[in-house]
Amino acid sequence: MSIVLPDPGPPNLAFERVPDRSRLERTAAALMARGFAAVIADDGAHARALTLQAIPEGAEVHSALSETLRELGITREIDESGRYDSVRARLTAMDRETQGREMQKLGAAPDYVLGSVLAITDDGIMLVASGTGSQLGAYAYAAGKVILVVGHQKLVSDLEEARRRLVEYALPREFARMQGLGRPGTLLGKTLTLEADYGGRISVILVPERLGF
Repeated sequence: MSIVLPDPGPPNLAFERVPDRSRLERTAAALMARGFAAVIADDGAHARALTLQAIPEGAEVHSALSETLRELGITREIDESGRYDSVRARLTAMDRETQGREMQKLGAAPDYVLGSVLAITDDGIMLVASGTGSQLGAYAYAAGKVILVVGHQKLVSDLEEARRRLVEYALPREFARMQGLGRPGTLLGKTLTLEADYGGRISVILVPERLGF
């Protein structure tokens, strides 16, 4: 079934505001208090290096669709360098009509999954939004390790502001991106909140740059 969505209008550019260093540091501390591993990268190049250093060569890795990963060149490195067992490359070679269920299973529980989030609150709760929801199960439980790379413009006060960021900023940006690709629209209607990590699975790399949306 094809869904054509109405134009959500222009994005609220207030959600591109840049936090100061102290807020990044407080957010990293709040994430660690909830059990997440958190580090502040020096810049985008450092974030890319930290991400790739955390993954053993030859490891099974799924890079979730993410503008942040694309902008940093991480998606291309994972999928095209030959240094990793790219889940996305394997999925691309499969037939969705005949192997759809197998593809769902393959993407749901990789050894490593990489991605980003829509927002992080001041008290360390992360909001993820997805069109298909394909990466949400991997983030929440099924992946062996999760590495999330997050630009500094995604820091918000609380979950109410995080949800406003979804509706007023991310959805218009995603709608415009999909229109540029000649598609009728998209739906960021599946969300996940990550409130704690008890097994050392989830690492967050905060980047003092504007990345993704």
